[in-house]
Amino acid sequence: MLGAEWLMKQNIHIIVAAAKWTGDRLKYRRHRLAEYLDRLPDTDGVIWVCPSPEGEDPEFTDLRNGISQWAISDLLPQKFFRFGRYLDLFYQKKTGLFAKQLEHMEGNFHFFLWYTCPIFPKLAEQFPWTRVIYDCSDLWAAPIGGGHSPLSVLRRKLIARSEQRVINAADTLFCTSDYLHDRVSERAAQAKQSRIFTIENGVSFSRFSEMRRATQVLPEHFQGTILGYIGGIKPKLDFALIREAARRKPEWLFLFVGPDGTGPDSLFKKLREKKNVLWTGSVSPEEVPQYTQLVTIGIMPYKPSVYNQAVFPLKLFEFLAAGKPAVGLHLPSTKKYDQAGVYRELEDGDTAAFIKVCEEMEQAAGMETFIRKRQELAGTKDWNALFARMDSLIQQDYWEH
Repeated sequence: MLGAEWLMKQNIHIIVAAAKWTGDRLKYRRHRLAEYLDRLPDTDGVIWVCPSPEGEDPEFTDLRNGISQWAISDLLPQKFFRFGRYLDLFYQKKTGLFAKQLEHMEGNFHFFLWYTCPIFPKLAEQFPWTRVIYDCSDLWAAPIGGGHSPLSVLRRKLIARSEQRVINAADTLFCTSDYLHDRVSERAAQAKQSRIFTIENGVSFSRFSEMRRATQVLPEHFQGTILGYIGGIKPKLDFALIREAARRKPEWLFLFVGPDGTGPDSLFKKLREKKNVLWTGSVSPEEVPQYTQLVTIGIMPYKPSVYNQAVFPLKLFEFLAAGKPAVGLHLPSTKKYDQAGVYRELEDGDTAAFIKVCEEMEQAAGMETFIRKRQELAGTKDWNALFARMDSLIQQDYWEH
């Protein structure tokens, strides 16, 4: 049982995030975690601590959802200067100022510091936190597009050192895939091995399982098969494979929904030249379930890379909750969920193999038996249940150690 002193105090959760709340133009795991924590009856407040390219003075900003934001400006707005987020010299005064803002509340609350990315490691040392948690969702030091350059090597070293400090400081560590669990375990002290847990990404099941009226973005009178990708469009995706699949299957429509983070001269731009490829651009997180309803088959076409070895895609259980079959490429973390008519994970990036498995899913897409299996699986992965388990493990760890 929890002690009386614990029960009498409310909790304040500080989320260290990679960007401002709306900066990603998407809702990631860290956003859902913050909203979950804010809903808990023993939470007094959630503070989103994040970097900002704009040269703004650090101060609290109240977001519309009731969460507070503390933005820490980068050295300069150019992307190159983001390296300062990993070096104490360039941010510690600003994080120290934030810690001082909490000092007058010390003794009245429990303070939980959640790292959702390995920036600002010094913050873990600047306040007597009740617990420090690392929720690791990416292989942060690996290049997302698989490329290498002298600058990227330096960047990887900076991130790796910063992440090691976060791992060392954390009392409890969560990883979104078994691959990440193994990598973090290799770097964690022996005493912490029992405090590292795999908690995969989940789904807001009720939002995606409801039948919603699909949004109107398709070509007029189109009634065919739609292969849909929904999320951040980044260099980790295999655009060359999809371009070839679109050429071979002109009767299919390839739908991409989300912000383009690939740059102006990318393969994604060439892909969009195909007549049967449609890109909507960014949509609000509230609209995503409507776009999911448009899809016949959800696709997650990732490249073979070290970075993608660690990925557990947010979209998998969202597609399944909506009753849609899904196909993933080079996503070994999802292999355990591979089953006919529900989800297929391919390790071979051959276009013919991709088309063949999509044709199989095309036949099974509307079958009630498979729709039920997809939704039953997704129903076991609701965010609320996953985050409740994390909360329970943190409290259990606190009293055991």
